[in-house]
Amino acid sequence: MNNFLDNLYKFPRFLLTILIGFFLTTLKPIFKSLKNKKSWTIFSTIIILIIYVLYLILKLMTN
Repeated sequence: MNNFLDNLYKFPRFLLTILIGFFLTTLKPIFKSLKNKKSWTIFSTIIILIIYVLYLILKLMTN
């Protein structure tokens, strides 16, 4: 039973490590491509459009 509880206490640390690793490997190519100005403008435009579309969807859902 003691071994089970030790594994249970280790699980949140394991989960956090997996999530951090996932986001680092996912976002690293994006940060590499944002070094030039053209990529930065395209990326910021896409982010603004996504936020605007989500705003419109939520506004229409709550109306």
